[in-house]
Amino acid sequence: MIISKFGYDFGRGRQDKAAHPFETSFSVNDVRITNRYEPSNPLATLFSGMHEAGHAMYEQGVNPAYERTPLANGVSSAVHESQSRMWENLVGRSLPFWEHFFPGLKKTFPTQLDGVSAKSFYKAINKVEPSFIRVNADEATYNLHIMLRLELEIGMLEGSLAIKDLPEIWNTKMQDYLGITPPDDAHGVLQDIHWSAGLFGYFPTYALGNLISAQLWEKINRDIRDLDEQIHKGKFDALLAWLRAKIHVHGHKFDPQDLVQNVAGSKIDASAYVRYLNKKYGDIYGL
Repeated sequence: MIISKFGYDFGRGRQDKAAHPFETSFSVNDVRITNRYEPSNPLATLFSGMHEAGHAMYEQGVNPAYERTPLANGVSSAVHESQSRMWENLVGRSLPFWEHFFPGLKKTFPTQLDGVSAKSFYKAINKVEPSFIRVNADEATYNLHIMLRLELEIGMLEGSLAIKDLPEIWNTKMQDYLGITPPDDAHGVLQDIHWSAGLFGYFPTYALGNLISAQLWEKINRDIRDLDEQIHKGKFDALLAWLRAKIHVHGHKFDPQDLVQNVAGSKIDASAYVRYLNKKYGDIYGL
């Protein structure tokens, strides 16, 4: 199982089925994840599994001495999302990753992938295309989904937006930002569980996580010079050890901005993420 290779410890956790993937931590020795299954889109299950494993490995890496204290658990949702988005995207959607795992995928789906190369598959899973569902969005358009939700949250909390008008406003903003209109509310305003769970203000942490993950990734690549080659060989020990030493072990010891500053050399900043997107999609699309 790929998330086991990443370093998720099933001896201190488990994976179950749910309508929406999530991670929950009861202690450093009991960190559980769930996943959803789309019969017509098995890759969505794979990437959501990587995402939740990123959250879980963070929690499994917190210093055990912090158990039952305010220092236990990850420091913030934004830093948490930097871990999940890193394993899902910077690792899981990278070319070295698929150069290693694609032969195994072809054995599992020989008919569907007949004649498809690892490079072609890599380009296909990184295609930039407007989409209805946030969790399946490509990296280049993902933050537009977050922007839409944040603007609606602000309107609801300020009272300038009536709840009954949410579906219409959602669809209008989807058309404005992505050029598409959801066919129904299941593909639109009702697709996420966050508002029904009372998690207002959470969505921006995904965007912040994207920014932090890219900042950390630049530092990781300076410290682990052969990281791409290690990923190409299906080896993730050095990457996880770096994250454990620099991020995970500290739990809630530092404020989020201070943690990012200490590790990456600056507070949360968008520059690294812009460089990452330009490089990745410049290579894919020959820009």
